[in-house]
Amino acid sequence: MGNQVFRENKVVRVSLQTAVILTALVVYAAGVVLFILPLNMIAAGSTGLALIVQHLWGIPLSAFLAVFNIVMFVWGFWELGKEFALSTLIATLFYPLALEQVTRLLSGVVITRDPMLCAVFSGLLIGAALGAAIRAGASTGGLDIPPLVLKKKLGLPVSATMYVIDFSILLAQMAFGEPERILYGLIMVMTYTIVLDKVLVLGVRQTQVKIISSRYEEISRMIQEKMDRGTTLLYTEGGHSRKESRAVLTVVSGRELQKLNTLVMGIDDSAFMIVNQVGEVRGRGFTLRKKYE
Repeated sequence: MGNQVFRENKVVRVSLQTAVILTALVVYAAGVVLFILPLNMIAAGSTGLALIVQHLWGIPLSAFLAVFNIVMFVWGFWELGKEFALSTLIATLFYPLALEQVTRLLSGVVITRDPMLCAVFSGLLIGAALGAAIRAGASTGGLDIPPLVLKKKLGLPVSATMYVIDFSILLAQMAFGEPERILYGLIMVMTYTIVLDKVLVLGVRQTQVKIISSRYEEISRMIQEKMDRGTTLLYTEGGHSRKESRAVLTVVSGRELQKLNTLVMGIDDSAFMIVNQVGEVRGRGFTLRKKYE
């Protein structure tokens, strides 16, 4: 029975994951068709790299992209696992189809010819699509893979690494491309980098609070009972008085912070609170279900 439930949950999870990836790719294609193609804006990523290679050595775009994407796919399979590689393969195969269909459906549709608006809105759609695909455990292939490998190996932020790579590719195109279009391309890259970063941490950021008070037992119990949050007691020693005590450590959402502050002040209005935002919290009560004993 337990194995059957596990299999059913896995099927549901994989189905939702695949649906998110495919939807994200359609949004990505819409951003390209509606805002990049009408003004023939320059490209970043693997397409931009292919343009540089073509200019320097005359290698056709399609040939370079085919070989490059295969190399990136093998690297992703080796470093990130077969589940990631499978979802990336699905994305790599589906995106050209999505682009073709969206182009056919939206043929002749021009929302704006303002290059600044095109740069901003293409960045918004592409950033949201990339963020959703990466959160679902995939990528669109190509130069999306190196940032994911670097995050795994070195802990570097995906959005920052992608920004550096795309920025470098766009700058390199200044040697032979139209400078004004490249500047608009930089705006697009900055926009989708910001959006990508926001999507990747959407609903993940939490607030860590350390509370130093002589009434730490009451405060710890209050947090557990009235806020349904776990607590950890940390050993502390006063720097001046050398008095030993305990600090209460807990993690809450941003919305719960004011409630926590009110409850703590109700117990000890001289309590010392240290509040800081954390990028991600994993474990019971956050990425795992709560267990009550």
